[in-house]
Amino acid sequence: MKSVADKTILIIGGGLLQVPIIQTAKTMKLKTLVADMNPNSIGFQIADEKIIMSTKDLEGMVREAKRYNQSKPIHGVITAGTDASMTVAAVASAIGLPGIRFIDAEACSNKVKMRQRLKEHGLPIPRFAPVWSLQDAKDAVENLSFPLVMKPADNMGARGVIKVNQKEDIPHAFRHAKKFCPTGELILEEYMEGPELSVDALAFQGQIRMTGIADRIIEREPFFIEIGHNMPSALPQQILDEVEDVMTRGMKALGIHLGAGKGDIKVTKDGVKIGEIAARLSGGFMSAFTYPLSTGVNLNRAALLIALGEHPDNLEPVVSRVSIERSLLATPGKLLQISGVDEAKKIDGVNEIFLQSKPGDVIKEPTNNIDKSGHVIISANTLDEANSIFEKVKNTIRFEVDEVFSVSEKEINDNARLRFGKDICWVCKVCDGVNCASGIPGMGGVGRMETFQDNYTALQEFHIIPRYIREHITPVIESTFLGTTLKTPIMAAPMTGVGTNMNFVMTDLDYAQTVTRSFVQNGSIAWLGDGASPDKYKLMLNAIEKVDGKAILICKPRADDSLLKQRLQEAESMGILAVGMDIDAVNFKTMASKNLSSVARSLDALIQIKKYVKIPFILKGIMSPEDAQLAVDAGFDAIVISNHGGRVLDGLPGTARVLPEIAKLTKGKIPIVVDGGIRSGMDVFRMIALGADFVLVGRPVAISLVGSEDAGVRFLLNRYSDELKQSMSITGTKHLSDIERSMLRHKYLG
Repeated sequence: MKSVADKTILIIGGGLLQVPIIQTAKTMKLKTLVADMNPNSIGFQIADEKIIMSTKDLEGMVREAKRYNQSKPIHGVITAGTDASMTVAAVASAIGLPGIRFIDAEACSNKVKMRQRLKEHGLPIPRFAPVWSLQDAKDAVENLSFPLVMKPADNMGARGVIKVNQKEDIPHAFRHAKKFCPTGELILEEYMEGPELSVDALAFQGQIRMTGIADRIIEREPFFIEIGHNMPSALPQQILDEVEDVMTRGMKALGIHLGAGKGDIKVTKDGVKIGEIAARLSGGFMSAFTYPLSTGVNLNRAALLIALGEHPDNLEPVVSRVSIERSLLATPGKLLQISGVDEAKKIDGVNEIFLQSKPGDVIKEPTNNIDKSGHVIISANTLDEANSIFEKVKNTIRFEVDEVFSVSEKEINDNARLRFGKDICWVCKVCDGVNCASGIPGMGGVGRMETFQDNYTALQEFHIIPRYIREHITPVIESTFLGTTLKTPIMAAPMTGVGTNMNFVMTDLDYAQTVTRSFVQNGSIAWLGDGASPDKYKLMLNAIEKVDGKAILICKPRADDSLLKQRLQEAESMGILAVGMDIDAVNFKTMASKNLSSVARSLDALIQIKKYVKIPFILKGIMSPEDAQLAVDAGFDAIVISNHGGRVLDGLPGTARVLPEIAKLTKGKIPIVVDGGIRSGMDVFRMIALGADFVLVGRPVAISLVGSEDAGVRFLLNRYSDELKQSMSITGTKHLSDIERSMLRHKYLG
């Protein structure tokens, strides 16, 4: 090999992923000419010379390369970790440097052209269709089998890539992919089930040499977020041999005869298939970090030599270790502070930590491989050891985030709609039950949903009457419920059956833990139900234990008193605030579907059950003044006016219709809680004006939690609480106890 010292290499891209190849070029005593459109690119800080130009601007890059080459010869051109192979090919062709044909680089950059080329050569790929319009996508599904994947034809980093499970998801997927598509061309292809591998290879002097196969860890469907990779792959050698064969044939079909090839390869039940092959070294820190750490081979050096027309040296591994890359994902929100990084860097086995986010950044829920807060590179003797080291890193680095900052109602609703699916909840603009996606099981009500609908309608018939000529006040919405101080009178209604009713968007335990945690963090409490399934209550108790008992458990009116006693006393032993029974669930559909018996009970029987515990006991499901009076007379600690969200019987009145009469009889004698149709802070105000002391919110909490978990719940509570304060402000009510019925006018009755 001739000396390459003092030769000039043009490196397309000056970002973080190009820094290693720039550094390697410097150690080889090459003169580094770096091109990037960002004048503050990190690569410019270590480059010898720079060209400020977009890596996508073919004409501009060719022009500037020619101009430079007239006085100072360029000896090679290369890129790494970015999709600039067409630019590399154009420059190489224009000034006579080693490289592949432009038409081949184009086929490696455009996923439609790539698929067509691979198909022509008989390579194993999924069935696909090019898509320019929504109608193209709708037409394509007639010849493709779900699930599918929609993606831009000309982008990288999983930007715009989304899984499509059913025909109804096509419009949303189309809009998402279009947002990330430079030219507007998309591709729709059949989803390939199975492990995914990242493959690096080098082509030179008539041979193709595999230089690294890693297992990719892809999560967070419907998006495809690579949260890390493991080098080397742990798959059997027989499969890896097939991967090498397919990768080699794919590179030849695409014309990658000189330089690097980067493949995303899927191992399916039908054999190895090509996801895509690019004419460059891999990004994702594989070629620059995990492969060299795993093997001792400097892959960037080899690629640079090939780009200069030389034979690569030292490709044989000299060590055999495990190296992994893992992503750091901060919670969505405004990033306030990052701590623990210096300590994490000192952990044995940690090679590098790269932070992409900085305080002040707004972190979004990741939808692609660019939306990450950082990366960790680790090397160890075994994969288990490497994973253990990463756990230490995660426990050391702390991202302090203001979660609410990053979410909006639209984002919450869009995410929830996507997760629920078309048969569960459409996340309507107004959750009034009029156009509900499902009944029971599901998020809807029974029958024609008249009860569900009347909960909302009854509230909207009341208008809030402002009072402006008065002293200015600052509303206070703090209150005390059963001895517990609440920052807001809004609590979470008990909702269970996440699998049955919410399309398995998460487990019942995850839902219970999130809702209890979120409400406690925001100064309120969540109520949980024991569910229809006999053992579901154990999950609820697990969640209650994690918030030190700051929750309420409501049990179904099971026929077997011993089952009730067990639940109530176990909850009491955990220090729970209160327990109760939803007495209206005697006809509950999900109980009946599981052949479980629930019964109505006499007042004496209820009093006997109340005696099982010494903590406060609540009756939920009161809809008549008579039942309310009995609850007061028997010494129950609170009542909930509720028709179970329209999920027990159709034809019942909305709770706002019966609340005033019940409050007239029992106000001040027992805490009155109400649920049903509450969709805003104004609705909370209406319910309090009609006689309630506190409210429970069900479906909106579930939607917010499914849409954005803790941040979604916090967003909802903040919004409802702010709207409640605004309602109090315009009516001149400083405290919740100042809110009166006279502040409302009925739409029809006055």
